Amino acid sequence: MTEKEETMDACDSHDSAPSVKKNERTSLLDSGEDFVVLDEEDIDDDPPPLEDAGGGKKKNTDESGKKADTESDPPGQVEEWLDVLGNNQLKKKVLEAGEGRNSRPQKGQNVKIHLKTYLKDGTLVEEQPYLSFTLGDGDVIQALDLTVQLMEIGEKALIQADAKYAYGSRGSLEPEVPPNAELSLEVELLEAIDAPDLELLPPAERIALAIHKRERGNVHYQRADYAFAVNSYSIALQITESSSKVDITPEEENELMDVRVKCLNNMAASQLKLDHYNAALKSCVSALEHQPDNIKALFRMGKVLALQGEYTEAIQTLRKALKLEPSNKTIHAELSKLVKKNSEQRGAEQAMYKKMLGNPASSGSSSHKHRAKSSWGLSWKWLFGATAVAIGGVALSVVIAARN
Repeated sequence: MTEKEETMDACDSHDSAPSVKKNERTSLLDSGEDFVVLDEEDIDDDPPPLEDAGGGKKKNTDESGKKADTESDPPGQVEEWLDVLGNNQLKKKVLEAGEGRNSRPQKGQNVKIHLKTYLKDGTLVEEQPYLSFTLGDGDVIQALDLTVQLMEIGEKALIQADAKYAYGSRGSLEPEVPPNAELSLEVELLEAIDAPDLELLPPAERIALAIHKRERGNVHYQRADYAFAVNSYSIALQITESSSKVDITPEEENELMDVRVKCLNNMAASQLKLDHYNAALKSCVSALEHQPDNIKALFRMGKVLALQGEYTEAIQTLRKALKLEPSNKTIHAELSKLVKKNSEQRGAEQAMYKKMLGNPASSGSSSHKHRAKSSWGLSWKWLFGATAVAIGGVALSVVIAARN
């Protein structure tokens, strides 16, 4: 997701990107996984403690020319770098100490920062005086999500991030960041506040928040960060499904339902990319429970069933989708491919059965011939027997008549 989009979203919400109080929510950081495009590494569930966040001014002890260097450094600078993940690819250094460790934000809180983004050569890419996001929700690049939780209110810090924790191999258009670019981030933590209670959130704000999270998921999906996308869609779903103590109109209920179904559809697409077929099927089923004629849900369900080898069910599902939208070329192509594959599979199965049973067709034919031959033999035997009995009866009658 681009930093520009983050700024626009922050402005739309009056410099505050409201989030949800987490009710047993699983965030990306909680999962113990470092989700990077096609590259995952284990990290600790909780970030390591900040080492030496000291606060005193740097001593000016050099009498031979180091005075200029000291004066150019912000007050409270600490020389030591904190290796956040232990892999030397994400480092943090305190420039000015904040209000103490107790002021550090918690996951799920809404934070506001002043951010300056630089390339490795010192080129200023973007400055955002009031960037708001929800900590731990994957709303921003990983470098920020992982390091801001280590900062104190009022603290200024310098972050050095490898490309994998920034914009990766794809880079970014807004802000303009080339592929595989290392970044240097100057961050000041301005505030951290608790997320609003969803049950008390006005319906219009709840709908806007759910859409905001879903759009974050779309950005992750477009960047092939499918695990992040699933996380964002899950958060959006929790928002739409939360109970409310505020009156809500039927129109607003329908809007929430529409967002919910879109999230389920997009989640199924992301789960398909991750080869999580059972989860994708469950998402499709949930979407169809709300909207039985949802074409996207039917189409993705057909694809999942086909990947699981359930060709008959997959064909039936895709035919239903095609009936609802006969002009859809994508469904036509998928259905044709599936019918052909199913036919090939059935042919292969028949050949296998013939091989296992030793060509039952020919053995059946010979058996039929044998039965026909046996039936002719039985007929002749019966005829000869009947004739013999008849002749014997006549002879016996003649003998008895002669004796009388």
